Amino acid sequence: MTVTATSVDESDQLEPPSAPASRWAARLRRLLPAAAAALSGVLLYVSFPPRTLWWLALPAFAVFGWVLRGRGWKAAFGLGYLFGLGFLLPLLVWTGVEVGPGPWLALVAIEAIFVALVGVGVAAVSKLPGAPVWAAAVWIAGEAARARVPFHGFPWGKIAFGQADGVFLPLAAVGGTPVLGFAVVLCGFGLYEVVRLVVERRGTGAVRRPAAVVALLSVVVPVVGALAARGLVSDKAEDGTVTVAAIQGNVPRAGLEFNAQRRAVLDYHARETERLAARVKAGKVAKPDIVLWPENSSDVDPYTDADAAATIEKAAQAIDAPISVGGVVERGGKLYNEQILWDPVKGPTDTYDKRQIQPFGEYLPLRSVVGAINKNWTSMVRQDFSRGTKPGVFRMANAKVGLVTCYEAAFDWAVRSEVTDGAQLISVPSNNATFDRSEMTYQQLAMSRVRAVEHSRTVTVPVTSGVSAIIMPDGRITQRTGMFVPASLVQKVPLRSSETPATLMGTLPEMLLVLVAAGGLGWAISAGLRGRRTGDV
Repeated sequence: MTVTATSVDESDQLEPPSAPASRWAARLRRLLPAAAAALSGVLLYVSFPPRTLWWLALPAFAVFGWVLRGRGWKAAFGLGYLFGLGFLLPLLVWTGVEVGPGPWLALVAIEAIFVALVGVGVAAVSKLPGAPVWAAAVWIAGEAARARVPFHGFPWGKIAFGQADGVFLPLAAVGGTPVLGFAVVLCGFGLYEVVRLVVERRGTGAVRRPAAVVALLSVVVPVVGALAARGLVSDKAEDGTVTVAAIQGNVPRAGLEFNAQRRAVLDYHARETERLAARVKAGKVAKPDIVLWPENSSDVDPYTDADAAATIEKAAQAIDAPISVGGVVERGGKLYNEQILWDPVKGPTDTYDKRQIQPFGEYLPLRSVVGAINKNWTSMVRQDFSRGTKPGVFRMANAKVGLVTCYEAAFDWAVRSEVTDGAQLISVPSNNATFDRSEMTYQQLAMSRVRAVEHSRTVTVPVTSGVSAIIMPDGRITQRTGMFVPASLVQKVPLRSSETPATLMGTLPEMLLVLVAAGGLGWAISAGLRGRRTGDV
């Protein structure tokens, strides 16, 4: 039997079948951190209202800590940006309801840069002793920057605002939104560190005891601290009570041109107030001591329009109580978003002009640039609103009512200034009608709940189209309306004058956490420089 050798060209040889699979596996491994960063950002979004899944913030930050550990600055920036996009794209989708996707995408693209820079910082401190503490402080430093720049800041999406239903909420009374947010983020990063050390122990059979202690404390201390802080939360009256009415007049859906719609909104709120007065007269509901109308409930200037003034006066006399009216007024050629205290006998007696006005909504930064991109956007804000300069605390019946107009509720300083100026309860008059039935209303309502606990004050939220609510000083919603329905809420609420540690300290906790972040980053940078000099990199 003869065996003939066959020559085979090397190029004709078949590639081992395992090679393509190996290449795909390698590609998937490279893509995994990016996918995990984006999906953990989405997970953080899901933890926010209207859902009550506050606890999902912990695994979101645990995964974020995992993808950033030991990364170089370029990779960390990219992964942080993906986390920011996953979080902010769905969270802020409501910003494009009226103006289309352009402004929404631009806002998210800019805000995500802050998150990307935080990612660089978290990666830098990720291998320091006590990494969860440094990393959580870096996150809060990023929130502090976002709340201030650009255009006077945009703090929407602070971690604290997703915790209105969570176990950590009492920490708002300890140090405000920075301390509450720090506790949540610390617990999330600590959770990752615990898991990492458990896996490391299984692989090596040993664990570094100091690192394990820090990891466990990072998870346990925030929870214990929150439980201990519950003693700061109370809904007991300190200065008596007041019966408050929050009016939701609703808005016309369609079919009216702009000026007619403004007048219709005023009529709706006057009509709902008169309807409440009839119910009071019939003995169906308690007579309110004070009445609160929403922002923009009278966009017809009652100082220049006699008919608008007469409509408000008639409503005030019908209910026989002072009304805080949300108006748009013009003085000296300037527009103001103003709350007007309207007495049933004396008429308008006091005002509060909104101080934190909304960029691209109430004034247009970079008007010429925006106009070059899209002239329709400039036509939506024909004239910029001017800023108020003083806190607004109205004396209504036996209560001192602090005014925080809509967008201002997102800013720590705007709420605190009313309390330090003597407010015994807080009103957050808002107009969310232009955002339709989006999640914006529920996100803002959660902010008001956090503010109630932060300053231990009853918070009323009268909104043109809903959701209006009454919130106790412990953060509980006791009454709320539906959306796009006329309604009124009447309730006896406690008046309080004591100040929480958060109110007393103001920005101090935030500044201390920023200093902690700076210390951690400085340590990481110096350690990196020493490593380069010794070649240990």
